[in-house]
Amino acid sequence: MQLREYEPADCEQMAELFYQTVHSVNAKDYTEEQLNVWATGKVDLHEWDKSFQEHRTIVAVEGDEIVGFGDIDRTGYLDRLFVHKDHQREGIASAICDELERLANGKLITTHASITAKPFFQHRGYRVVKKQTVIRYGIDLTNYVMEK
Repeated sequence: MQLREYEPADCEQMAELFYQTVHSVNAKDYTEEQLNVWATGKVDLHEWDKSFQEHRTIVAVEGDEIVGFGDIDRTGYLDRLFVHKDHQREGIASAICDELERLANGKLITTHASITAKPFFQHRGYRVVKKQTVIRYGIDLTNYVMEK
């Protein structure tokens, strides 16, 4: 596995990885209805590409397959961190997160962690600031504001 900077050509594969990961890995903690509003399968690729280019975005690849990605903005907000459903527990999220934390240059890092991701971030030393409910298309989704 190699880490590299995001390239616009990655966006479509990353959107598919996001959808597949949410609908498989997060299925143990969220209902089908919640998964469907979280990852609809209709990502605005133009907006995602713009966001990835504005943030520091790290992509993990094996050969020509993207196996994970994460991004952090200039304020220290760790926006997305997803690993391919078939590559869980291989150290990919840790490697991406190590790099994103390094890129934060000592800033306070904040993330909104899913129920599924909360233990991962706690293990890395993040603390829960608050539990919150986000409404998407009228459906409640629980996550945790965490910081390190």
